[in-house]
Amino acid sequence: MPSRYEDALNRIADKFRVTAEKAAKEGIIPYKSAEGKWIASPYDGNSWWTGGFWPGLMWQLWTLTGDGFFRDEARRVGQMLTDEFRTFQKLNHDVGFMYLLSAGADAKLTGNEQARTDTLHAASLLMGRFNPAGFIRAWNEPERTGYAIIDCMMNLALLYRASRETGDPRFRNTARIHADTTLREFLREDGSVSHIVELDPATGARVREHPGQGYAPGSQWSRGQAWGLYGFALAYRHLGEQRYLEAALRIADNFVKHVRPDGLTDCDFCQPPEEERIDNLAGAIAACGLQELSQLTGDARWTKQAERLTDGLLEHCADWGEARCGILTHCTASYHDDGAGRHTNILYGDYFLAEALMRFCGKDAELWN
Repeated sequence: MPSRYEDALNRIADKFRVTAEKAAKEGIIPYKSAEGKWIASPYDGNSWWTGGFWPGLMWQLWTLTGDGFFRDEARRVGQMLTDEFRTFQKLNHDVGFMYLLSAGADAKLTGNEQARTDTLHAASLLMGRFNPAGFIRAWNEPERTGYAIIDCMMNLALLYRASRETGDPRFRNTARIHADTTLREFLREDGSVSHIVELDPATGARVREHPGQGYAPGSQWSRGQAWGLYGFALAYRHLGEQRYLEAALRIADNFVKHVRPDGLTDCDFCQPPEEERIDNLAGAIAACGLQELSQLTGDARWTKQAERLTDGLLEHCADWGEARCGILTHCTASYHDDGAGRHTNILYGDYFLAEALMRFCGKDAELWN
């Protein structure tokens, strides 16, 4: 694998040895960085859905370097996240993102028994959101009882882990039911996916699609496409059903057609050409998902596409200076709402960039498995 990826990984570790100390001193879970500072989540405090990516990044860097600083920092935030179990009401389907990459990583990499218990606790919370009409409910508001979103395909990895750890098929079966609903209701003929689909909570029948964080109803929010690509690839790895692999391949084919010539990704693949909104979160996630596909299929073209995305990020949007705590620039949380960040560093972009590089170099901690 090209030495530039090894070099980039080492630079990431060197930078976070310095900037992670700032997060520890401030006692926060970083969400994004600006003006030389880490900024905590914009909503919901420590129950905000992205909290697991910081410890996930620290665990990846501990796997890379063996430096106990990264392990200790991962555990600092991991404790903050498990404290959120007691608040409960703000937790939602994103407990997969939050706890698989924190407690789940600790249990997987170190054998920590309390972390294993915490991971199973989170999996039970996710199971509690399952509607027997056929889907895992996304959010908590009374008017959103029937909402499901494409992002949840990644959260299912927590349920795969729980079935493997306990020998109880209920977790895996729930994941399969939700994945089949997503396959039926979200995947379009052209290989793109919806972001939010509202289902009748009593029957599971489709009610309508909502635009979510994309440009418009029926458009292609790029990060949603990346979640679908990676999520269905993981579903195939863990459940072994060919239909999930076929879905991942269709989404991947559509995604790579829309990558910009410079290797970056627009926020929405249907956005007006005069409106430049880049979301490198999508490119970093897809680079990981495409490598997963390459591993599952043995098809090297997906590795080449992952290289294209990763090279674009490193060439155009990696900030190695001291003025920014994070690295990956031009991340955009939502097409229409800039409250969570537009064209800025957002931490989980750094996580997926590091994961992509770890995969290229054969050092990935395999936190989704």
